Amino acid sequence: MTDSITDVKAYMQQLGQKAREASREIAAADTNAKNAALLAIASELENSKPALMAENRKDLDAGRANGLDAALLDRLELTEARIDGMANGLRQIAAQPDPVGEITDMAYRPSGLQIGKMRVPLGVIGIIYESRPNVTADAAALCLKAGNATILRGGSEAAYSNRAVAACIQKGIASAGLPGDVVQVVETTDRAAVGELITMSEYVDVIVPRGGKGLIARISAEARVPVIKHLDGICHVYIDDDADDTKAIEVAVNSKTYRYGICGAMETLLVAESVAARLLPVLGDRFAEKGVELRGCGKTRALIDGVVAATEEDWDTEYLAPVLSVRVVSGLSEAIAHIEKHGSHHTDSIITENLGTARRFMREVDSSSVMVNAATCFADGFEYGLGAEIGISTDKLHVRGPVGVEGLTTQKFIVLGEGTTR
Repeated sequence: MTDSITDVKAYMQQLGQKAREASREIAAADTNAKNAALLAIASELENSKPALMAENRKDLDAGRANGLDAALLDRLELTEARIDGMANGLRQIAAQPDPVGEITDMAYRPSGLQIGKMRVPLGVIGIIYESRPNVTADAAALCLKAGNATILRGGSEAAYSNRAVAACIQKGIASAGLPGDVVQVVETTDRAAVGELITMSEYVDVIVPRGGKGLIARISAEARVPVIKHLDGICHVYIDDDADDTKAIEVAVNSKTYRYGICGAMETLLVAESVAARLLPVLGDRFAEKGVELRGCGKTRALIDGVVAATEEDWDTEYLAPVLSVRVVSGLSEAIAHIEKHGSHHTDSIITENLGTARRFMREVDSSSVMVNAATCFADGFEYGLGAEIGISTDKLHVRGPVGVEGLTTQKFIVLGEGTTR
């Protein structure tokens, strides 16, 4: 793919100006127009499956030739089922209540003023992502429903796919009578475009990076615009003393093997010492059937044959691959301490039938999603009823966990008086 854009700075400034102008129009758009655009985009995606997959094959072929690993190729691939998933996500977003303009917390003050809050769009959102072309549709849809304009900068490895998805988005937006500049895809693969996007504070209100640690670390260090981000998905499942054996086995296996390349995949399994001898051999067999390499502590290796000795680095690693760290712990307190030391504040789950233990785990584990008797791979905007997600934030400001439509808005105070003076 040739790149004909030579003046990247001027090009990005132009995108920013257009996005700022479009943000004012989309902020004032009514719900029906936004929903009509979302439904039209969904139909365009479904009707364009052959073209989308043909363009995606170009990216996949180039990725294999360039040595992309299996996890990245998995994220890159567009199948019929994934295109259907994108379309379903758009329809689910369209079916959600529109948060823009919602007024809450209205109350009278002694002054006679009535004061409350109104939910409003953030403005212009820049989204920088790698590998996943579905992000192009998900991000555009979420930003549009929340009344924001967006500038999308996908990775060069998905350039053909992203342009094909963007063409569907533009057709859907046009059919609803909304300005095309509400969603703009950066056409250049020059990395300088990222540097421009994250410093255009006069045009961009928020940056959302989705990608590897290198990308996010660079953006966090260089951005002059607020960033909503997460770094690693080092997710844990802790099998408690009072766990149900069947639940423990099925949740642990599903958490790891549902899909290896997602940030919600379990990377470390913690098992209470009192149940380890009973459950770990069974789990060892199940993971062996799936081709998962186990790296364990000494107690784990004594209970499962062929386990590689885990290093300190293993506890801090997001594998995104069929590799799993396993550690036997004395109980809940040690499990929580391990998660605090080695976790990434993404998603952690406990398997237990003890309500008090579950409540303590939920209270003390400082992650954006804390689960009880559920697989970590459910940490996903679609599964949470958000329609889709722009990402999963492990920050505490301005939003945490899967970021859906409401997470892409903010609030302002509104004050109603009757000629009231102070």
